[in-house]
Amino acid sequence: MIGLAGIALVFVMVFGGYVAAGGKLGIILHALPYELAMIGGAAAGAFVLGNDMAAIKRTLGDIGRVFKGPRWTPADYRDLLCLLFELIRLARQNPVGLEEHVESPESSAIFARYPRVQADAEAVSLICDTLRAAAMNYDDPHQVEEVLEKRMDGHHALALHSSHALQTVADGLPALGIVAAVLGVIKTMGAIDQPPEILGKLIGGALVGTFLGVFLAYGLVGPFAVKLRAVVEEDSHFYRLIREVLVANLYNHAPNICIEVGRQNAPGTVRPGFAELEKALKATRKEAA
Repeated sequence: MIGLAGIALVFVMVFGGYVAAGGKLGIILHALPYELAMIGGAAAGAFVLGNDMAAIKRTLGDIGRVFKGPRWTPADYRDLLCLLFELIRLARQNPVGLEEHVESPESSAIFARYPRVQADAEAVSLICDTLRAAAMNYDDPHQVEEVLEKRMDGHHALALHSSHALQTVADGLPALGIVAAVLGVIKTMGAIDQPPEILGKLIGGALVGTFLGVFLAYGLVGPFAVKLRAVVEEDSHFYRLIREVLVANLYNHAPNICIEVGRQNAPGTVRPGFAELEKALKATRKEAA
């Protein structure tokens, strides 16, 4: 909702200020379809040229995240910590019993209690691969932490691609606006023998290209890229929490200590309270009993 409010504010302040200053929208509205076709079409073509099909689909799908915001809520962080607590406790009490949950998380009764976490393939894979490695005595905490860091860096870079792609388009839009404006000037020079009122409209229409390129770049596409990057950065804390808890587990800390390490490393905006988490963990113990 706040994203839509931001877009509305941009349009109202720009065009409202123009009209309030005595400007007439007629020239802009007349030239807008043609200028938008040239600038928008060139930007779309450049975007397709600079990305493969997977990146194009990812970027188009990620645009919705600008309006939805971060995926993970405080309740999801609490559920993730409860899930990790159950898995770590089971790994300590019954390593063989853990195997079925790690090898088939889609049919695991433990994972099923936390459907939002279970639905995220990267989170599930990160948890299962790390616990599987620990079960294989691949238990050097420093080495595992380095492997997890590299893995998350790769996932993070992939998640940021949509933001980079949109920012590249935003960076090119002002130049494409100049291209459209130059074409408008060329058109105007072809009608140089016309009276001043006609030339004025032609020049005004040409300048719409420059305006549109700058407006789209700094009023819409650029902010979209910035917001998408912020959303990706916020969601990345979810996966980093998994790393912190599982590395703490490799140091053989008590399950409660491992979970507290994760809770302390969660951002303040989504960090569950100590009492709230303790209550959830007690409920988890009763349910598992």
